Amino acid sequence: VVSAPVMGRVERVAVEAGDAVRRGQVLTRVRPESPPLLDARTRAEVQAAAAAARAALGRAESEARRADDALAQARREHQRTRDLAQAGLATAQELDAREAEVRQADGVVRAATFAVDAAASELRRAEVRLAPAPAAASGRPVVVVAPVAGVVLKRVRESEAIVPAGEPLVEIGDPSRLEIVADLLSADAVQVRPGARALIEQWGGDRTLEARVRQVEPAGFTKVSALGVEEQRVNVILDLVDPAQAWTALGDAYRVEVRVVLWEGQDVLRVPTSALFRNGDEWAVFVVVDGRARRTAVSVGHRTGEVAEVLAGLDAGARVVVFPPDALADGARVSARAVP
Repeated sequence: VVSAPVMGRVERVAVEAGDAVRRGQVLTRVRPESPPLLDARTRAEVQAAAAAARAALGRAESEARRADDALAQARREHQRTRDLAQAGLATAQELDAREAEVRQADGVVRAATFAVDAAASELRRAEVRLAPAPAAASGRPVVVVAPVAGVVLKRVRESEAIVPAGEPLVEIGDPSRLEIVADLLSADAVQVRPGARALIEQWGGDRTLEARVRQVEPAGFTKVSALGVEEQRVNVILDLVDPAQAWTALGDAYRVEVRVVLWEGQDVLRVPTSALFRNGDEWAVFVVVDGRARRTAVSVGHRTGEVAEVLAGLDAGARVVVFPPDALADGARVSARAVP
């Protein structure tokens, strides 16, 4: 984001969204102008703030002098107790107590010094606001240049206008260095690890793109879903793996769908999740054998919303009943039905 370096009148930005710019290229110019004068009410408020800051500074300086005196006294007491201890007239416990008093007094002095600095800063800030406005600027415009080479993503300020210092003018980016930010439910994000493989779909191209998880942000945020439900989301940052020629049509803030691979395997025996049901403490399915449904216990591994990995209990090619009704009993006769 390229911002106005000073307050003033900015000229019309010469570049438009999509234009390529080189580092150091002139984007626009800002003609400095004097800051506005304070109105009577604001000036009175600033004067009162300056008076309060001046009183706070005096109080802080008085506390600092008192702290210095207390530290000097603590050091003298410590030295007397040390001399008495060397003569055998003071105990080690008394010497430790004097040393602790010196450390405590030293901490009070440091705190008082910081308080003086803070009060002085508040006073300077109030005095700066009360200072008379500087004379009109010489009129020489301040040149705003592109800090990096790239492409103009957005022209925030188009027309000539008065802008404050720090006002965004242009956004510049490098389209060849895109990253993907996917906000996942926090319950899903805790399963994602940096380096995990990801698939980028529904981005408008004719192929699925490959990506890698670079970072799972440590802090979540609340987002309201389309149904009005508050959800805790976590941003997951991904880098595209495919060469740039495969996704040149993508741009800043485009929408994509991300699928992160948590686990994958080869030659995995799987069954539709809709065929699984609980039988006591174990998973089971109804296997069709000679036209009858036979309840069979299975051992299940990884699962998704559509399929589940079968570790034991089924053979490849077995026919199972999907969405079995509660009334279906072991040994009941069933027949196949075409799925529309």
